[in-house]
Amino acid sequence: MLKVEENELITRVGPGTPMGNFMREYWVPALLSSEVPTPDSDPLRVLLLGEQLIAFRDTNGNVGLIQNNCPHRGASLFFGRNEEAGLRCVYHGWKFDVEGRCIDMPNEPAESDFKSKVKAVAYRTQERGGIVWAYLGPRSTPPPLPDLEGNMQPDSDKLARATQLPCNWLQVLEGDIDTTHVGFLHYGGLRAEEQVPGSFSEYQLRVKTAHFEVIDTEGGAAYGARRPASEDQVYWRIAQWCFPFYTFTPPGVLGTKKGGSARVPMDDNHVLTFNMTSGRPRPTQQTGSSPFFQQAMQPNTTDWYGRFRPVQQPENDYQLDREAQRSNTGFNGYTGITGVGMQDAAMTTSMGRIYDRSKEHLGTTDAMVIRVRRRLIAAVQAHMKHGVTPPGVDDPDVYRVRSGGVFLPPDADWVDATRELRQAFVEHPELDPALNGPL
Repeated sequence: MLKVEENELITRVGPGTPMGNFMREYWVPALLSSEVPTPDSDPLRVLLLGEQLIAFRDTNGNVGLIQNNCPHRGASLFFGRNEEAGLRCVYHGWKFDVEGRCIDMPNEPAESDFKSKVKAVAYRTQERGGIVWAYLGPRSTPPPLPDLEGNMQPDSDKLARATQLPCNWLQVLEGDIDTTHVGFLHYGGLRAEEQVPGSFSEYQLRVKTAHFEVIDTEGGAAYGARRPASEDQVYWRIAQWCFPFYTFTPPGVLGTKKGGSARVPMDDNHVLTFNMTSGRPRPTQQTGSSPFFQQAMQPNTTDWYGRFRPVQQPENDYQLDREAQRSNTGFNGYTGITGVGMQDAAMTTSMGRIYDRSKEHLGTTDAMVIRVRRRLIAAVQAHMKHGVTPPGVDDPDVYRVRSGGVFLPPDADWVDATRELRQAFVEHPELDPALNGPL
């Protein structure tokens, strides 16, 4: 369990907090490119790391991310006119470009040079793979973007998606790196004998616990969770985490999966997940093409928390169906909640907005959760106390990772045996994704 002060250290992300300053050293996914679809389209409210910002795409197609309050009298630039390569405040007509420079001040005398002395806070942006990235840090020359495979493929812009949840970012992230919950929360209503014989799905359901081994990596940490399979094989379920908020979850066949998620804090109590995938498509939460992945979304609104909200929410108990729960059959029968993502959401949001981790009782299968917390605490303290550059900021290569399942001989060292399979941007045509089974 964490001390109260440690919990505060790694959960609070607002401006000036240790974790907030830490995260600002990285490029951060801020919005989908599709949210500012065309030049001079509508400005967008963006809440990022506890800061209220306005995003807009100017006449030249460049994306700006600027402070919410006009530097003049504080009116919100959300109401501004997006026109002629700038965002114009409708209160007094002051106009700002994507770099925050005041390029017009029509209520001042023509001979005045006051506009040259006024600048709005504006952050650098860069688009890649359907995502607008923002750099909120102190460097005059930003670091490189991370080499995230799911955000760097020709089709990645078509598969980028986002989901918002009303809880702290770390609660959601820790659900990604906790593999033993899957056999209960998601698959509790399924039976091993109903799965494809010899598939990962079969062995995952036969043994609900696992032996964990956790290692530090250059970019964060990884775990191997071992379960018995056939007489001459062991099933390893491998996942990765990279600083500060990237997860690469284990469903699928190791070596074939391209992509992961970023659990980006909007503020201390809300998180926006950016899913970045590429390659072979799977049923997505947005399409609802499978009951297992079904996730209906509310229409976006223009308020600070109006983006990418699922229909299933804490206030409607995630549309819990007690009769379905009593049946305990099928994908949703164990919980009575439809969809993997919403089953996870119900658990992580039910802990409260920021759970007090000093009240936990962690077991052996929580080894990855413990390791990630320790690495975060150490890195944030080193940055706060000694100015140490956070891991991965200047090393985009450390994000070239993959996760998934694999069969290995019982005496194999999983770290050595999977080294190449865990490397992104390497093709393995010999691998069959069907080995995973349906789960």
